[in-house]
Amino acid sequence: MSALTPPTDMPTPTTDKITQAAMETIYLCKFRVSMDGEWLCLRELDDISLTPDPEPAHEDPNYLMANERMNLMNMAKLSIKGLIESALNLGRTLDSDYAPLQQFFVVMEHCLKHGLKAKKTFLGQNKSFWGPLELVEKLVPEAAEITASVKDLPGLKTPVGRGRAWLRLALMQKKLSEYMKALINKKELLSEFYEANALMMEEEGAIIAGLLVGLNVIDANFCMKGEDLDSQVGVIDFSMYLKDGNSSKGSEGDGQITAILDQKNYVEELNRHLNATVNNLQAKVDALEKSNTKLTEELAVANNRIITLQEEMERVKEESSYILESNRKASKQDRTSEGQALSEARKHLKEETQLRLDVEKELEIQISMRQEMELAMKMLEKDVCEKQDALVCLRQQLDDLRALKHELAFKLQSSDLGVKQKSELNSRLEEKTNQMAATIKQLEQSEKDLVKQAKTLNSAANKLIPKHQ
Repeated sequence: MSALTPPTDMPTPTTDKITQAAMETIYLCKFRVSMDGEWLCLRELDDISLTPDPEPAHEDPNYLMANERMNLMNMAKLSIKGLIESALNLGRTLDSDYAPLQQFFVVMEHCLKHGLKAKKTFLGQNKSFWGPLELVEKLVPEAAEITASVKDLPGLKTPVGRGRAWLRLALMQKKLSEYMKALINKKELLSEFYEANALMMEEEGAIIAGLLVGLNVIDANFCMKGEDLDSQVGVIDFSMYLKDGNSSKGSEGDGQITAILDQKNYVEELNRHLNATVNNLQAKVDALEKSNTKLTEELAVANNRIITLQEEMERVKEESSYILESNRKASKQDRTSEGQALSEARKHLKEETQLRLDVEKELEIQISMRQEMELAMKMLEKDVCEKQDALVCLRQQLDDLRALKHELAFKLQSSDLGVKQKSELNSRLEEKTNQMAATIKQLEQSEKDLVKQAKTLNSAANKLIPKHQ
């Protein structure tokens, strides 16, 4: 790290300035660096007493881990911000030779390695972040394709190489932020691999996962078959983030154009998510319509069964009346053999009467269930109509968003007054997005209720059909 120290020909700062600068000092990889705006500045502070009474808390492992987490989060912020800005200025698909992209993967590797528990193997203790990344496919099914691709790569022999390949494939898929959020939310699973005060177990990990959303505007393409990911040395190059005194800050107009481009890319990403949401809701409505048709058919089958039971009950009544009449005639003709025949007739009549009562009870149950099914069908039809109305509203809002997108693209070519109008349109877009998110949550809740009702009706119909077959 001698290349990162200030040149010796520079003037030595006074003790007061060094003390003031040291109050903003961060600790990363056992070196001291300080934050100066959006840049990193390295200073040599050897054998200089910065405060009158040294704090013993600096020797506390928890204090050191907290500083390392903060430093890694700051490095991730600078790396992600620099990568997005340089990629937008470059205006093409990034590859593995792009220096800011290489440094981003190095910083992510340090973040994932922070606080890893050492696992004992035959060759000694081993620390690898491939184990936590394998858990993602259990939390997000879409990540199974990436994990399988990494395991099939022939040139990867170590867990570190597989972890690096996984990060690159996730960035190509534009799902790195989603996978990191899903992993960080399951801290009970991460506790098997990380210490309690590791970056992935604390708030800094969630912040970094949120920052990764911005990388969805970047297009990257990697060819990992000929790349040696196992033997790469993951060292952070601080020189990319050091402040250059001779460099200018850039014109204000370029910053505004960059902000407008970021807004345009954000609107396109939002439109993609909204299209996916609308397609999912349309598929759910189609499934509900199919379920409604199936329930209607089952209701018709139940009605036919009720009619059959009614006819059977009428037949039993006729047979009972016929038996009673025959018994009466037989009693008049033969008084002598009345005892045995009468007992058999009474027994038969009792059985027929019991059968009639059972049939009547079952008929009442069938009628009540038919009424309940009709009521449930009406409620389902009403909910389907509400879902269709909500879909129409969502499509209308999606058209509004597309109109806003075209308006933003048109105003991108205008003067600085267009930037203010973009901010107003962006606020309206965010309000509509929040409204749509709330509507979608309500639709999902109502959908769950409908699914539960449909399952209840299906189970009831399935119980009725085998019972009377």
